[in-house]
Amino acid sequence: MMKIQAAVTAEQGSDFEWQSVELAEPALGEIRVRIVATGVCHTDAVARDLGIAPFPIVLGHEGAGVVEALGEGVSGLEVGDHVVLSFAHCGGCGHCLTGHPTVCDTFNELNFGGAMDDGDHRLAHGDESLATFFGQSSFATHAVVSARNAVKVDPEVDLALLGPLGCGIQTGAGTVLNRLKPEFGSSLVVFGCGAVGLSAIMAASITGCRQIIAVDVHDSRLELARELGATHVINGQQEDTVERVREITGGGSQFAVETTGVPVVVRQSLQALKPLGVSAIVGVTPEVTLDVHHDLMAEGKSMIGVIEGDSVPRVFIPQLVAYYKAGRFPFDRLVKFYAPEQINQAFEDSKNGTTVKPVLRIGR
Repeated sequence: MMKIQAAVTAEQGSDFEWQSVELAEPALGEIRVRIVATGVCHTDAVARDLGIAPFPIVLGHEGAGVVEALGEGVSGLEVGDHVVLSFAHCGGCGHCLTGHPTVCDTFNELNFGGAMDDGDHRLAHGDESLATFFGQSSFATHAVVSARNAVKVDPEVDLALLGPLGCGIQTGAGTVLNRLKPEFGSSLVVFGCGAVGLSAIMAASITGCRQIIAVDVHDSRLELARELGATHVINGQQEDTVERVREITGGGSQFAVETTGVPVVVRQSLQALKPLGVSAIVGVTPEVTLDVHHDLMAEGKSMIGVIEGDSVPRVFIPQLVAYYKAGRFPFDRLVKFYAPEQINQAFEDSKNGTTVKPVLRIGR
């Protein structure tokens, strides 16, 4: 066991509190990573506030750091490698083996169940075990993770920037590039211009979409969306979104990415499609009432759910890094760094829209 510092969430809805905790040595197939920085994601807030994982827990699931130790049986990684940590998956089920680990048979258990693959814990505070989140718990100075979760990345790129590629940014970009795959010259609408939505906009720009329409209620985010590739912007509080999309596209968009989870906006994402259009739902969304005939079936439309951008992280994240280096995926425009002791402020700034993507700079 080694002593580390970690931001512990003691119970549902409580603030994050940095404490000295114990971290076990990496077991078979695991590595220990010295965390350099970790993104703040809405899913961490959901876990804290809605109790979708057990308490007490160390949250954080957009970690980036340096490999410090290897457990038995690890290949393809070495001490000193720069890595981005992504979601946990079993690696052996049918979905994992066919390139869809985001719908791994045990995805919920491994990411939200609080334990590692073997059912045990790697974190403790005295005699009390601490739950793990997304197989990493990266609101900490160090993390023990399955080597499957770790993606080796280009050491020339600032590692502190890269953590959000493990979840939020790969969700937005992957939904466009891996699942929707819009053709050159097609139209796409993004509802909600947070980190996920803006990543979808940058990805759509890479594909050569002719019309990339950003919808939000904050003019500052719409302006950033335009700078990152949106060809048109709509303030949903000031305009009729569906009517305006139809006007811009000449009858409706071919694709939509819905990131807000707001039921009325989900319906708009369908209603603004042209016949045979597809809306990808990527946000945590409550019950939605649809007129299935008019909103969906009568014009052959599709509504699909997409998790983590349907990505294979070890393939997709290095691709995003390469596009970033080439100046075609400037996700650094979304990031603002915070000190570890500012973790609660970072979550507040994310919630109120002050910062698109807060990142805690934890180590070096």
